[in-house]
Amino acid sequence: MDTNTRVAVIGIIVENPESVARLNDILSEHREHIIGRMGLPYEKKKISCITVVIDAAQNEINTLCGKIGRLDGVSSKAAFGNV
Repeated sequence: MDTNTRVAVIGIIVENPESVARLNDILSEHREHIIGRMGLPYEKKKISCITVVIDAAQNEINTLCGKIGRLDGVSSKAAFGNV
């Protein structure tokens, strides 16, 4: 078990579809740490909801959330496990 990493769930809401390509690029840059990813379009509100499960150093997870949160029309939050 790697004690230098933490497992986290990153919740992402995309309100601006023009930011999706850059979001995918950012997630691809961190793909070696991503355990899984699920995206659901919510047509009623014209948004997409994405969940990313990641195992990485806490500062890397925070950096990833920061990059995502700076995209136009995209918000993100991380919830960390105690593992």
